[in-house]
Amino acid sequence: MHPITANAWRLGAYQAMWLVIGAGLAGVVRLLLPVPYPDALQFALPLAIVYSMVCLSAWWVCQALPLATTPLTRLATSLAGAIGLSSLAWGLLAAMWAATLRHWGVLPQDRVVSFEAIAVVLASGVPLYLLSLALHYLLLTFEMARAAERRALESQVTAREAELRALRAQLNPHFLFNSLNSINALVGSHPESARRMCENLGDFLRKTLALGARDAVSLDDELALIDRYLDIERVRFGDRCTVTRDIAPDTRACRVPPLLLQPLVENAIKHGVAARIEGGHVHLAARRSGGTLTLMVENDVDEDTTSRPGEGVGLENVRRRLRALAGRDARLETGRDDGHFRVILTLPAVETGEAPAPGTAAAAANFTATARGTNA
Repeated sequence: MHPITANAWRLGAYQAMWLVIGAGLAGVVRLLLPVPYPDALQFALPLAIVYSMVCLSAWWVCQALPLATTPLTRLATSLAGAIGLSSLAWGLLAAMWAATLRHWGVLPQDRVVSFEAIAVVLASGVPLYLLSLALHYLLLTFEMARAAERRALESQVTAREAELRALRAQLNPHFLFNSLNSINALVGSHPESARRMCENLGDFLRKTLALGARDAVSLDDELALIDRYLDIERVRFGDRCTVTRDIAPDTRACRVPPLLLQPLVENAIKHGVAARIEGGHVHLAARRSGGTLTLMVENDVDEDTTSRPGEGVGLENVRRRLRALAGRDARLETGRDDGHFRVILTLPAVETGEAPAPGTAAAAANFTATARGTNA
């Protein structure tokens, strides 16, 4: 569709421009010929309106003859032909219109005057169509730039969605391998616990598939998924694993990416419970401050332990997902002190039907102190 006729504002501005051109053409006719200006206006204005429609054909001429790829000789001859045909058609129309106005008594009966008026129209048609060609080449360049920008954005969105799908797919195998190892460790010594763990694992995986297919879930749904995960781990660790929560009620409806907290809780149990003979404690907390949702997962850790190669897969996965989903609006921070390791997630607090509000950088710092005080 033509970019001018497709937009009412553009079409109105285009027609207004041609009304000005018609008034100017009438002024030229009045200066060169013994014709009153109102009569010259009756002659020139309708012709200008009709020629404005003819000049719209330059859009398809420009599309058929791109400046970057059309040979210069073909471009020159084709454009010259288009200019000549349009001007000739306008001249013939001017001749018929002049004859009509002579019949109505608007123009003098002198045919020489009519021929001179037609000559003015023919001479004006060439630069006007040339100007239309230049305008349409500019419009075509603008449309091509917008189309290229749109394709680039679509490619970025597609690439980001593919990355998110890959990261999400990485979560299930990572957790599944750990769970199977846990079941294998229980089969010989605690077969009943292994059976119960298999049942819990099946329930957890069904819930994971349901939530993982969605782009976002409520924090309440994510916490329910963590409960199922903890049911599995409690079979293995029993009283060695204790979990507490401090979840503000106004955070439960906030939307979060699915399977966002599960790998963090899994890391907390792996390094804060399984790695300690006496077991350990995991603390979950959530706070909302204006447009910022802050989540924390904290676990006990031995001060003299050091990181081993291969650790941090879950943390890196979550960090990359946040970067792909929300960019600078979301971040993951870690800290270790006083026998605790904590992960703090900061992301926009958005509920269904809400738009993200700007967050504050101080929200995460204030939240850490509050959550640690509650945990103590």
